[in-house]
Amino acid sequence: MTQATGLLAHEAGSWLVRTQKEVSYEVRFRDELFRPDRTDLLEFGSAPWCGPRLRRFVVVDSNVDMLHGDMIRAYFEHHDVENAMVVVEANESVKDFAAAARIVEEMDRFGIARRREPVIVIGGGVLMDTVGLAASLYRRGTPFLRVPTTLIGLVDAGVGVKTGVNFNGHKNRLGTYAPAELTLLDRFFLSTIDERHISNGLAEILKIALIKNYDLFRVLEEHGPRLLDEKFQGRTPIGDEAAVAVLHAATRGMLEELQPNLWEVELERRVDYGHTFSPTIEMRALPHLLHGEAVCVDMALTTVIGWRRGLVTKQERDRVLAVMSALKLPTWDPMLHPEVLSQALQDTVRHRDGMQRLPLPVGIGGVTFVNDVTEEEIRIATAMQRRLHEARLGSQDQGAAAAPRLSAAS
Repeated sequence: MTQATGLLAHEAGSWLVRTQKEVSYEVRFRDELFRPDRTDLLEFGSAPWCGPRLRRFVVVDSNVDMLHGDMIRAYFEHHDVENAMVVVEANESVKDFAAAARIVEEMDRFGIARRREPVIVIGGGVLMDTVGLAASLYRRGTPFLRVPTTLIGLVDAGVGVKTGVNFNGHKNRLGTYAPAELTLLDRFFLSTIDERHISNGLAEILKIALIKNYDLFRVLEEHGPRLLDEKFQGRTPIGDEAAVAVLHAATRGMLEELQPNLWEVELERRVDYGHTFSPTIEMRALPHLLHGEAVCVDMALTTVIGWRRGLVTKQERDRVLAVMSALKLPTWDPMLHPEVLSQALQDTVRHRDGMQRLPLPVGIGGVTFVNDVTEEEIRIATAMQRRLHEARLGSQDQGAAAAPRLSAAS
């Protein structure tokens, strides 16, 4: 009997099927994406039987719609695109399967030609995760395009292939691997988000710096406050140069880590730095902590653990914590108590196939993985982390108190 290609006889009456699916997706920087002469969002065309007019199903974050809805609608009207624009409130507290199901209902009502009429999602990481899951489930996979409108969306949620929603008190417990056909990164949207959300995204950029790019760390160390103040808009020449350099370095760094291990077959992932304790901390602290803030608290803890193990010098530890503070990120949080951290580590071990595979920093720009972190070590490191945090706050208060005296003396 001749075997078909890829169909291997295993034993009598049993077959082993092996196949491969090539995956490719594009991440593209495009300033002023909704300028009338831009056509990036229209490149993926409609099915011939739908007629010559393009159709698009568009999901927009409610805050984005309030600020930019007129511009987005005018863009599709200018290009004569038939569209249904669904406006959705999106935050971690409503990031659940019911939200994804509601989007699927709207997609079905619009009547998407699933292979040639991509869903467009315009919003932050929460909305992109939710719409991505809905698109991956609808008719077993509908193409979608992403337009991130937050910094964390530009450098993290909009770069990879994971979708997901929270379930049963756990972050992203339901999800799929579903790459968007195209992600378009337009830093213009950052101009209208508040400083806290810029800071939130800077945490994920700092993560890339700490695990693999010392030069990126130095740029953040020197220009981080300027980027925070200018919101990556390049209001000054040096600010513009720094903004472009940081966004490109962070995006490239993330993609370099993801591409060879897109489906997470290898569980020792450098991009998991800051994501051992933070998922549990974030969900327990809602809405007190944003995602990047929880990640930063995790990175501060593991920086202290790394220092206690001799992987990080005192000078490096203090530089890292100083940059976190300069970026207006938390270096400690009341949620860091033994019971929560123990449960977080246990959940991570289940997620990482029975081992901690916990990333620890090696200096600034390097990482190693360990499997022997104990609850006692975490307790001691957390206490030290809190003392360092309080000492830094104390020095800042002293500096603020001293400033009026200096001013008066002058």
